[in-house]
Amino acid sequence: MTPETDPVDPYVDFLLSLQTLFASVMNFLEGVITPGWRQNQILILIALALIAWGLHRLSDGALQNWVRSREGWSKWQLRIVVQVRRRLGLMWFALMAAGVYLVMQNVTWPSRSYLIGLAATLAIVWVGIAFAVRLVRNRFLRRMVTWALWIYATLYFLNVSDEVSSFLEGVALKIGEFRLSLLDMITALVVIGVLFTFARLVSTTTAASIRRNEDISPSMQVLAVKGVQIFLYGIAFFMGVRAVGIDLTGLAVLSGAIGVGLGFGLQKVVSNLVSGVIILIDKSIKPGDVISLGETFGWIQTLGARYASVVTRDGKEYLIPNEDLITGQVVNWSHSNDFVRLDIYFGTAYSDDPHQVRKLAIEAAKGVDRVLSFKAPVCHIVGFGDSSVDYILRFWIKDPTGGLTNIRGNVYLALWDTFKENDISIPFPQREVRMLEDSQLAVSNRPVGKALD
Repeated sequence: MTPETDPVDPYVDFLLSLQTLFASVMNFLEGVITPGWRQNQILILIALALIAWGLHRLSDGALQNWVRSREGWSKWQLRIVVQVRRRLGLMWFALMAAGVYLVMQNVTWPSRSYLIGLAATLAIVWVGIAFAVRLVRNRFLRRMVTWALWIYATLYFLNVSDEVSSFLEGVALKIGEFRLSLLDMITALVVIGVLFTFARLVSTTTAASIRRNEDISPSMQVLAVKGVQIFLYGIAFFMGVRAVGIDLTGLAVLSGAIGVGLGFGLQKVVSNLVSGVIILIDKSIKPGDVISLGETFGWIQTLGARYASVVTRDGKEYLIPNEDLITGQVVNWSHSNDFVRLDIYFGTAYSDDPHQVRKLAIEAAKGVDRVLSFKAPVCHIVGFGDSSVDYILRFWIKDPTGGLTNIRGNVYLALWDTFKENDISIPFPQREVRMLEDSQLAVSNRPVGKALD
């Protein structure tokens, strides 16, 4: 902004604008109090507002019943219905006020329906703004843009926008050569909101095109989408600030100091952001991979800027910081391919033929769903235990996302059924206790006659 040369002029303009605005308001109130057509128009508008409120109550229930009778509606259609329900009263008021205005324009002097036409115009504009700002995704920014547009439209149609602009321009913060008025801040919020909405629409379209490209890996798709979003939103912010005439060079030193402070205070956040970029570049982990990190076993659902979402078999969703995925030991079950080998251990009695046991175990594993046949299961003796001959059975699967515990359980059940059909016994530890002849317990348990001998 250009600094003011005369320090008195801004305050004079501010006071004159405030005086003009106050005079306009008092003149309007005086006309409302005085009996006449202006007062009659106010009474007509109050009556229309009450009728619109009643029609809102009646039509809301009918609209709800009509929507419930519909099936297969998408989310955007339901959102439109919700917005219509919230503004049914205003829509009824705008419709009736416009109708009354058109009738009065034809039956009486146009000046006698000016306020009714103004109210109808404002109601229509407010409804249009309410639906248009739904394109702004951020809730806080959407409210700011909505109120700013509503206020601006109201002041514009009341022909007091220049006076209010001068008033807001007079309320300013001035530090050296830097001057920021309240009008600049409001204009910046509106412009940034509009540009952010445009950036979101472009980024959504670009992200959909990137995700449809099968030549790009999932991790690179996430990285490309995040990069496009950061670029578009950054450009939108700086364009919005520059569009209202705010010079950012004066804030360079302050922003540098703030950046240093944030660097120390947000080390973990920055570390997670950088780790997320590294993960996306080296493709070590990508959406859909099955990983194990400590006691957490699940598959990657999404890769965010700060954390990765891991969903387990029991439906729990863990948000694991990206830094842990870089510095910790992560088991990626599907990094290079989806093949996973599983091992289970079992034992049989010494009286059973180990050659037959190995053959039956392999056949049992082959008959289980999800066990790969072209990577044939194998069975080996791993030791002679105290009560059994110990074996290991190894087999391969291709879908670790389907779970590991359940497939192990199915193979164990198949072994149980096969061994039971072929009289193969699965022993359990047995202990035999023997008492020494001269021990105290043995002497105490002898018959009385033998104890005296």
